Amino acid sequence: MKFAICNLGCKVNNFEANWYAMKLKERYQQVDFKQFADIYVINSCTVTNMASSKSRQMIRKARKQNPQAVIVAVGCYVQMETGRVDAFKECDILIGSKDKIKLPQLLEQFLTDRRKINIVEKFEQTVFEEMFIKDFNQTRAYLKIQDGCNQFCGYCIIPYARGRERCLNIDSIIRQARQLTSVGHRELVLTGIHTGRWTDQGLDLADLIEKLLEEVKELERLRISSIEVTEVSDKLIDLMLKDERIARHLHIPVQTGVDRLLKLNNRPYSAEYFYQRIREIKGRVTDISISSDVIVGLPTETDADFAKTKDFIEKCELSFLHIFPYARKRVTADSALKEQVDETVKKQRVACLTNLSDRLYNKYIDGFVGKTVSVLFEKQENGIFIGHCSQYIIVKIKSETDCTNKLKDVYVDSVQGQTLWGHII
Repeated sequence: MKFAICNLGCKVNNFEANWYAMKLKERYQQVDFKQFADIYVINSCTVTNMASSKSRQMIRKARKQNPQAVIVAVGCYVQMETGRVDAFKECDILIGSKDKIKLPQLLEQFLTDRRKINIVEKFEQTVFEEMFIKDFNQTRAYLKIQDGCNQFCGYCIIPYARGRERCLNIDSIIRQARQLTSVGHRELVLTGIHTGRWTDQGLDLADLIEKLLEEVKELERLRISSIEVTEVSDKLIDLMLKDERIARHLHIPVQTGVDRLLKLNNRPYSAEYFYQRIREIKGRVTDISISSDVIVGLPTETDADFAKTKDFIEKCELSFLHIFPYARKRVTADSALKEQVDETVKKQRVACLTNLSDRLYNKYIDGFVGKTVSVLFEKQENGIFIGHCSQYIIVKIKSETDCTNKLKDVYVDSVQGQTLWGHII
C-alpha cells in the first residue's frame, strides 16, 4: 500500500509530519501527495484563515485523487473545527492536537474494521508526546523541544489548538540530537510553539543550548526557530559570542510597534523595551540578523497606528519581516472587538510592509560583500550550490566538487537580487 502526507503550517508541524512518515514507512511505501495513494495524511494548520482553507482543500483533493483512499486529518485545524466543517465528512480518521503518536495504530485499527475514528477531545493540560526521529527529510533537521502556549495573545488561536506549555526533557533532547547528527545532519533547529519557554529540572533554553554544544560532538550549527524578546537572556548572547556554532540569526516577533495594541493583545513588552533590547543584542553580536513577525490590521489599528509600526520597524533596523494580515478567529479575545479593519486595508498594509521588508533585507545583505560567511549547502542546480549562511541569507556558489550537506567558508563577491554570490576559500 502507498501513503502520502500533506504538511501545512509551522516547523513543529514539519517535525511531526516527519515522524508520521518515518512510522508509516515501516509498513507502507511513501509517494508524493499529488500522486495516487491508498492512504492520505493531512497534517493541518489553523493559525490563519488561509491555512484553514488550505487544510479543507487538501482533504477534498485527497478524496478526489482516490475515492477509496483512507483519509487521516490530524492537528490544529482538526482540533478547533471537528464537527463544524463539511470537509471532515471525507475523513476516515480524525486526530486533534493530543494523541498524535497513536496515528499509526489508529490507521491499523481502521484498516482492520473500517470503522471511522474520531479521537478529538477538548484538553488544556497534557503530557509532551515524544516523537523520536531517526532521520529528517531535509539537510537541516528540526528538533521539537516544546509544545503548547500559555501566553494567550489576543489575536492567537494556538493556546486553544495546542493546549498548555509542556517540554521534552533534556536527556531525550540530547539523545535525539545525537541521533540526528550521527546520520549526517550538520545543523539542528530547536523548535516549539513557544521555544523560549523551554524548561526542565530548573534549566532554561540557554542552559539547554550550552549542554547540547558540550555533549553533542558532531553538532556543527545550532539554530533557534523563534524566540520572544523577553526570553533572549544575557546568557544566551554570551553563548553566541563564545561559540560560533550558534547561528547568528534570531527571529523575534514584534507584531506591532504601538504600545496600546501590544497591551490590548497581551504582549509582554512595550515598544521601547523591544527597541532597547534589539539595540543591546546588535551592539554585542555585531553581525547578527534579527527578523520578525508583524501582524497588520489588528482590531482597532488605525492608519496612524500602522504608520507608527512602519516607522518603528525601520528604527529597529530589522533584517526582514514575516507579515500577516490579522485573521479573525472565533475563540480569541480580538474576535469580539467591533473595530475590525477592512480586508482591503489589510492587503494595502501587507504590501507596504512587504516593500519595507525588501528594502531592509537588501540594505542588510549589501553589508556582506567582501566578507566571509559560513554556509551550509543544501542543494545544487546545474552546477550551482545553494545554501544558507549562519545569518540565514541564501548563498550561491559555482563549484566543480560536491558541496551538498557541507559547511564551507565562502567569500562574498556580490549581491544579486536577494542572494549572496561568492566562492569557497
